[in-house]
Order: sequence, then C-alpha cells, then structure tokens
Amino acid sequence: MIKKETLDNGVRIIAEANEAIRSVAIGIWVKTGSRNESNEENGISHFIEHMLFKGTKTRSAKQIAEAFDRIGGQVNAFTAKEYTCYYAKVLDEHAALALDVLQDMFFDSIFDKTEIEREKKVVLEEIKMVEDTPDDLVHDLLSQAVFGRSSLANPILGTEDTLQTFSRQQISDYMKRFYAGERVVVSVCGHFDDALLEQIRQTFSRVKRAPEPFAVVPTATFSPTVKYRQKDSEQAHLCLAYPGLEIGSNRSFGLILLNNALGGSMSSRLFQTIREEQGLCYSVFSYHSSYEQIGTLTIYAGTQMAQLPKLTEALAEVTKAVRAEGLSKKELENGKEQLKGSIMLGLESTSSRMTRNGKNELLLQEHKTLDELIADINAVSLEMVNDLASQLLRDTPAVSLVASSETMPSTIFSN
Repeated sequence: MIKKETLDNGVRIIAEANEAIRSVAIGIWVKTGSRNESNEENGISHFIEHMLFKGTKTRSAKQIAEAFDRIGGQVNAFTAKEYTCYYAKVLDEHAALALDVLQDMFFDSIFDKTEIEREKKVVLEEIKMVEDTPDDLVHDLLSQAVFGRSSLANPILGTEDTLQTFSRQQISDYMKRFYAGERVVVSVCGHFDDALLEQIRQTFSRVKRAPEPFAVVPTATFSPTVKYRQKDSEQAHLCLAYPGLEIGSNRSFGLILLNNALGGSMSSRLFQTIREEQGLCYSVFSYHSSYEQIGTLTIYAGTQMAQLPKLTEALAEVTKAVRAEGLSKKELENGKEQLKGSIMLGLESTSSRMTRNGKNELLLQEHKTLDELIADINAVSLEMVNDLASQLLRDTPAVSLVASSETMPSTIFSN
C-alpha cells in the first residue's frame, strides 16, 4: 500500500513498504529540469545534479562515494527535461545511513569554486561524448526540430557556452527558486520502519518554500522542421517525430499500445518490416515522450547512406498503413498482454517502484493500484487506438538527421 503525507512546507513523502525483501530504495525528486531554464542558464539543472556529489560540509566527494561502496549500495542521479532525481538503493540495515548521505548532499553541498571549475571540464567531456555519438546527437537535434525556440528544445546537458558561465551564486539562486517545498517529493520503497519515515520528516522539514509564486511552465507547441548535422559516421541516423499526448492524458494507454505495435517491440511493424523483411537496419524502433501540455511519438532508424532513400520510403509505407488501416485486433490484444506483463515485472524491483511512485506524485499527483492499471489497459478499445493513429500520424513529422554527407540529402522523409 502506498502512503502519502505532506509536510507543512509542501514536501511530499511517498512510502511503499514491503517486508518480504531486504532492500530499500530512496529517491529525492525535484520538479525542475532543462524546460525550466532560460536560454542563458541552459544546463544548470544537470550541472547542479553533478555538483551535489562534489562535497558537503562534512563529507568530501570521495567520502560520499566510499559511504555507499563500503556497504554494497548504489547511489546516482539523473536530470530530465522536467525533473531531477537523486537516489540510492541499499540493504535495509543501511537505510538510515543512505538517507543521511543523500540529505547531506541535498542540503549541505558546499559548491566549492575550485570544484565548480573542475566539474565544468567533466560536463564538457559529457557534451562532447554526445557529439561523438550520432545516435544520441540525432535525438537532441530532434528536440530542436520539434520545439523550435521553446525551452523543451534545449539540450539537458546545456552547451559549452552556457556551461562556462555557471557560478556559485547562480547555482544558489536557481536552487532557491526551484528546490522548494512544493516541488520536492521523497519516495521510499522496500523494507523500512517508522524510524526511517520519521528521519525523512525531520530532515526534509528543512526545505524552504519558494520565495515567490512559481511561474507557469513554459509553453511549447509542435512545430515540425528539419534539422541536419554533417558528421563523419558509418551510418545515417534518422529520427521522425509526430505529435503525441501530454502527460496524464486519459488516452495514454491507447498511445502506449499504438507505439508498441508501431515500433516498440520486436514483433512491431517497423522491426518486422524494415529489419527482418528488408534488412535495411540493425536498429529501428519508436517511443513516446509525454510532457506537461504536449508529447511526441518518435521513430528512430540507422542505416548506411546508400540505403537512406529505401529506408525513408519504407518508413513512409509503414506509417501510412498504420494511419490508414489501424491495428488489427490481434496486435491490440498482444500489446495489452505485453504491457501488463511489463508493468508487473517492473513492480518486482524496489528501484522501479520507488521511481514509479516518485514520478507519479511529482507529475500526476495520483497512484493507481495494479488492479486499476489493468482495468485501464483492458478498457482500451481498437477504435481508440486507431483514432489515435489517424490523428497523430497524419501530420508531416519533424525530422532530424545525422549523416556524413556535406549537404542535406535530397531524399528526406515526407508523407
């Protein structure tokens, strides 16, 4: 059973106990990411995530790492476009220690100026690593092709130029604005006792409320364009994006099932047609991304330059067929069973449950039971899925391409 409580400062605690296991996963979720940044501070959410591991008033960066290594635990963090998460997974007997280290990082990181400059070099290497990885780079380009000048178009890592401007004061100002009570969720799952919950209550009562009302999330619209990057690469990497659904949409499961049949599994149409039957790709898949107010349905494929015309033609044929004819009853039923199995298997991990609970609270403020989820999946009709296919796949997609050609290839996707 998932239990929720809200502290006086707005921090929410989501707890799900399981006495049958010996691990505990703890996550601190903050509702801010690259979408909340101005163009000038692009990348600062991700940079703060790095800096919280670089030393506190009582622990050095090495001591933070050693605290988890010596107990066989895991600690990490990640930044997305709309949220940031700091998390740990440990044996139940070490839960109090894990929480103590996480809260030390969260509240008492010192942001030493020398460490700031050193970590800029590390993040710069991370940015360059993406630049050297065409199948990552093409997805960053796709955000620009879809969202134009919206902050959703900006890379989560930021840029070399913005990275160099970050200062201790800028970090402090940003955290005061966004690391505030109403934007913080602490999610804990596994084998823990009331003492750990009380430790969370006492610790996170320190979070201050925002100094001013939160600004409305920056708007974004689906404005499809084409983005091309010339890169010395053995393959051409292609992404197409169609409109999707905003997070929390009551048609979300319909889109999940549509995506599964289109390119979300090995039995999907894209995989079977383009890889298995035509041999045009090693990697071809689709996925959906949901944000506040907006979403995208994306297709990725990589192939050698000589086969790019055939690939774009094959992608067009598959998407046109799905749009015009919809899915079969068998595809829908297979997708439902696959989705239910995926959800149930995911619930066997404390980390997965902690993540699911934290994101649900942060973004949706609701927690459906497994029975409710299964009922929602079973309620998806073939008509709903096919209506989504007709609605979402009818527009000209946004396109991003990373390839070795010095000029944009004349054959580019169009339907």
